Amino acid sequence: MQTVTRDRVPTLTAILSLVSLALVFGAAGGAIPADWLPRAPDAVIEAIPHVNAAISLAAIGTILAGWRAIRRGNVARHRRLMVATVVLFGTFLVLYLYRLTMLGGPSTFPGPDAVRLYFYLPLLAVHVLLAIVCIPLVYYALLLAWTHSVPDLRRTAHARIGRVAASLWLVSFSLGVVVYVLLHLVY
Repeated sequence: MQTVTRDRVPTLTAILSLVSLALVFGAAGGAIPADWLPRAPDAVIEAIPHVNAAISLAAIGTILAGWRAIRRGNVARHRRLMVATVVLFGTFLVLYLYRLTMLGGPSTFPGPDAVRLYFYLPLLAVHVLLAIVCIPLVYYALLLAWTHSVPDLRRTAHARIGRVAASLWLVSFSLGVVVYVLLHLVY
């Protein structure tokens, strides 16, 4: 079974990436009707950005700690931290998509037009682009780790792809926190 899965890592990566992106773009584009989901109280929906900012900060911490663990050769700690990061990201994504669906689309920028046009939108574009690029990289690194033993994993692209994925993920999570600050604290 594991050999079959190993051979299918690229295919599984593509399928998981497409499904994930379809859910995100479906929710952002209003293709997922709000009445398909139970309606949470408004206070819960309003709390989601704050919870997601905390989740993003925690994910930044687990990525950095996981990076440090693998640099020190602590594979077991690295694995736990990277799995924790994926769980944090999954939680973030579920909450984000739920709020997006309930509100019928993304939040509008409430600040001045000049800040929106020359700072917020470019920042948001980079954040979204990196998040999109990260999805297949994270799935690929995760599936390689799941389907290979540690000695075998060293002969794969896991470390190389993982470094790229972690770097981009850190920037994306960080920019997401800046987006949160602009939307919910500054303006």
